[in-house]
Amino acid sequence: MGLSVIQQCIFILMLTQGFCSAEIRLDQSPAVVKRPGETVKISCKINGYSMTSNEIHWIRQKPGKALEWIGWMSTGNNEATYAESVKNQLIFTEDVSASTQYLEAKSLRTEDTAVYYCARQATVTGAEETAVLKPHTFFSHSILLNKSLLLSFM
Repeated sequence: MGLSVIQQCIFILMLTQGFCSAEIRLDQSPAVVKRPGETVKISCKINGYSMTSNEIHWIRQKPGKALEWIGWMSTGNNEATYAESVKNQLIFTEDVSASTQYLEAKSLRTEDTAVYYCARQATVTGAEETAVLKPHTFFSHSILLNKSLLLSFM
Protein backbone atom coordinates (compact mmCIF):
# COMPACT_ATOMS: atom_id res chain seq x y z
CA MET A 1 0.00 0.00 0.00
CA GLY A 2 1.43 3.36 -1.04
CA LEU A 3 1.63 6.64 0.79
CA SER A 4 -1.28 9.04 0.63
CA VAL A 5 -0.78 12.38 -1.10
CA ILE A 6 -0.57 14.10 2.30
CA GLN A 7 2.01 11.59 3.55
CA GLN A 8 4.06 12.08 0.37
CA CYS A 9 3.96 15.86 0.80
CA ILE A 10 5.02 15.60 4.46
CA PHE A 11 7.86 13.23 3.51
CA ILE A 12 9.10 15.58 0.76
CA LEU A 13 8.87 18.53 3.15
CA MET A 14 10.87 16.63 5.77
CA LEU A 15 13.56 15.75 3.23
CA THR A 16 13.90 19.30 1.94
CA GLN A 17 14.07 20.71 5.46
CA GLY A 18 16.76 18.25 6.55
CA PHE A 19 14.63 16.26 9.01
CA CYS A 20 15.38 12.94 7.35
CA SER A 21 19.01 13.41 6.40
CA ALA A 22 21.90 12.11 8.47
CA GLU A 23 24.66 14.59 9.16
CA ILE A 24 28.04 13.41 7.91
CA ARG A 25 30.93 14.88 9.89
CA LEU A 26 34.63 14.37 10.41
CA ASP A 27 35.53 15.62 13.89
CA GLN A 28 39.14 16.22 14.86
CA SER A 29 40.92 16.49 18.18
CA PRO A 30 41.60 19.95 19.67
CA ALA A 31 44.82 21.95 19.33
CA VAL A 32 47.89 21.02 21.38
CA VAL A 33 51.27 22.65 22.00
CA LYS A 34 54.35 20.69 20.86
CA ARG A 35 58.08 21.26 20.44
CA PRO A 36 60.26 20.24 17.50
CA GLY A 37 61.37 16.65 17.98
CA GLU A 38 58.16 15.64 19.73
CA THR A 39 55.38 13.37 18.47
CA VAL A 40 51.75 14.27 17.80
CA LYS A 41 48.76 12.03 17.09
CA ILE A 42 45.66 13.65 15.59
CA SER A 43 42.27 11.97 15.42
CA CYS A 44 39.64 12.17 12.68
CA LYS A 45 36.36 10.74 14.01
CA ILE A 46 33.88 9.61 11.39
CA ASN A 47 30.23 10.42 12.17
CA GLY A 48 27.12 9.79 10.09
CA TYR A 49 28.31 6.98 7.83
CA SER A 50 29.91 3.55 7.98
CA MET A 51 33.63 3.30 8.51
CA THR A 52 33.90 0.40 6.08
CA SER A 53 34.43 0.72 2.34
CA ASN A 54 35.40 4.39 2.38
CA GLU A 55 38.60 6.38 2.17
CA ILE A 56 39.89 9.14 4.39
CA HIS A 57 42.37 11.42 2.64
CA TRP A 58 44.89 13.62 4.43
CA ILE A 59 45.90 16.95 2.91
CA ARG A 60 48.10 19.73 4.22
CA GLN A 61 48.72 23.34 3.35
CA LYS A 62 52.00 24.95 4.32
CA PRO A 63 51.99 28.73 4.89
CA GLY A 64 51.72 30.54 1.55
CA LYS A 65 51.61 27.27 -0.42
CA ALA A 66 48.97 25.28 -2.29
CA LEU A 67 47.16 22.28 -0.86
CA GLU A 68 49.28 19.12 -0.87
CA TRP A 69 47.81 15.62 -0.81
CA ILE A 70 49.83 13.57 1.70
CA GLY A 71 48.02 10.25 1.68
CA TRP A 72 44.90 8.23 2.32
CA MET A 73 43.70 5.25 4.25
CA SER A 74 41.00 2.82 3.20
CA THR A 75 38.66 2.54 6.17
CA GLY A 76 38.18 -0.77 7.88
CA ASN A 77 41.31 -2.53 6.63
CA ASN A 78 44.21 -0.47 8.04
CA GLU A 79 45.89 -0.06 4.62
CA ALA A 80 47.46 3.32 3.89
CA THR A 81 49.10 5.05 0.92
CA TYR A 82 51.52 7.94 1.47
CA ALA A 83 52.85 10.74 -0.72
CA GLU A 84 56.62 10.57 -1.26
CA SER A 85 57.03 13.83 0.69
CA VAL A 86 55.82 12.24 3.95
CA LYS A 87 56.87 8.59 3.66
CA ASN A 88 58.67 7.37 6.79
CA GLN A 89 57.52 10.50 8.65
CA LEU A 90 53.76 10.12 9.04
CA ILE A 91 51.72 7.09 10.04
CA PHE A 92 47.99 6.67 9.39
CA THR A 93 46.18 4.22 11.68
CA GLU A 94 42.60 3.55 12.66
CA ASP A 95 40.36 2.21 15.40
CA VAL A 96 37.31 0.78 13.66
CA SER A 97 35.43 0.27 16.95
CA ALA A 98 35.77 4.02 17.64
CA SER A 99 35.11 5.02 13.97
CA THR A 100 38.33 7.03 14.09
CA GLN A 101 41.43 7.39 11.94
CA TYR A 102 44.68 8.90 13.17
CA LEU A 103 47.60 10.80 11.70
CA GLU A 104 50.77 10.45 13.77
CA ALA A 105 53.87 12.55 13.16
CA LYS A 106 57.10 11.68 14.95
CA SER A 107 60.14 13.88 15.43
CA LEU A 108 58.33 17.07 14.42
CA ARG A 109 60.35 19.58 12.38
CA THR A 110 59.76 23.22 11.53
CA GLU A 111 59.09 22.09 7.93
CA ASP A 112 56.01 20.29 9.25
CA THR A 113 54.32 23.64 9.86
CA ALA A 114 51.03 23.42 7.95
CA VAL A 115 47.27 23.15 8.16
CA TYR A 116 46.37 19.45 8.01
CA TYR A 117 42.97 18.26 6.76
CA CYS A 118 41.15 14.97 6.83
CA ALA A 119 38.51 14.54 4.14
CA ARG A 120 36.11 11.88 2.97
CA GLN A 121 36.81 10.07 -0.31
CA ALA A 122 34.23 11.97 -2.34
CA THR A 123 35.57 15.36 -1.24
CA VAL A 124 39.02 15.04 -2.81
CA THR A 125 39.55 15.49 -6.54
CA GLY A 126 42.52 15.79 -8.83
CA ALA A 127 45.92 14.18 -9.01
CA GLU A 128 47.88 13.25 -5.92
CA GLU A 129 50.10 16.30 -6.33
CA THR A 130 47.21 18.80 -6.50
CA ALA A 131 44.40 18.17 -4.04
CA VAL A 132 41.18 20.15 -4.20
CA LEU A 133 38.66 20.13 -1.36
CA LYS A 134 35.01 21.04 -1.36
CA PRO A 135 34.86 23.67 1.41
CA HIS A 136 32.06 22.21 3.52
CA THR A 137 33.62 18.78 4.00
CA PHE A 138 36.84 19.32 5.90
CA PHE A 139 37.79 20.32 9.41
CA SER A 140 40.95 21.76 10.86
CA HIS A 141 43.15 21.08 13.83
CA SER A 142 45.96 23.36 14.94
CA ILE A 143 49.08 22.40 16.81
CA LEU A 144 51.29 25.16 18.12
CA LEU A 145 54.88 24.15 18.60
CA ASN A 146 57.28 26.25 20.60
CA LYS A 147 59.89 28.13 18.55
CA SER A 148 57.20 29.19 16.04
CA LEU A 149 56.31 25.78 14.63
CA LEU A 150 52.58 25.73 13.90
CA LEU A 151 50.89 22.53 12.82
CA SER A 152 47.22 22.59 12.02
CA PHE A 153 45.37 19.35 11.47
CA MET A 154 42.01 19.25 9.72
